[in-house]
Amino acid sequence: MPFLFTDRSGGVSAGPYAALNLGAHVGDDPAAVAANRRALAEITGASACFMRQVHGAEVVTLSERTRADWFRDDALGSAPERAAARGADSRGEDGLVTDVPGLALTVLVADCVPVVFTAAGAVGVAHAGRAGLATGVVPATVAALADLGAAPQHLHVEVGPSVCGRCYEVPAAMRDEVEALVPGTATVTRAGSPALDLRAGVAGQLRDLGVTDITVSGRCTMEDPALFSHRRDAGRTGRFAGVAWL
Repeated sequence: MPFLFTDRSGGVSAGPYAALNLGAHVGDDPAAVAANRRALAEITGASACFMRQVHGAEVVTLSERTRADWFRDDALGSAPERAAARGADSRGEDGLVTDVPGLALTVLVADCVPVVFTAAGAVGVAHAGRAGLATGVVPATVAALADLGAAPQHLHVEVGPSVCGRCYEVPAAMRDEVEALVPGTATVTRAGSPALDLRAGVAGQLRDLGVTDITVSGRCTMEDPALFSHRRDAGRTGRFAGVAWL
């Protein structure tokens, strides 16, 4: 069950998007993003499936029936919304699962946690920012994978690079609100100010769900110049990816 996390290297984007920006919504040259996405497809050998991420907890299952209707990278986001796969009332999704070979499920981030799930016969990805984590995108993705026959105890989960708890400063009230919903997220920065450790929250939720095979990245997007960071770069930056495919 192959998976990978990209970084900034290997692409053709310039300026704040240099070099392997995969986000089509951040102001980068569309031709550069298209070239970067083609490069990713060459690595995976699979058709990339990107989400319309909205910091929520909705998870979509791609099946043989809905795969042809999915919003693919070849149109760089210009194709119509695909109600057959998403559901007519969906405003977006932050989790994607499949048991169909040849689909590269892709989550885009620049501080939020990219979570990649692999198992025999099924894979998934989730976009776990503060809001999505608090509203349950991780349990929802685990449940969707279980519906495909991949039980929690059979999952391998990669909790990818994100802003770390030493850097993710938030108001005290926000920290306490998230901690009440996701125990283990509350922490402090190096300076002692209130902060959130989103990766710890993701890992804690996974353990509570019965997942035991968990790898947590130690790379921080704000500290590592090889990664895109929305916070560090004041919003003018690209997106890197977590990808899983069968």
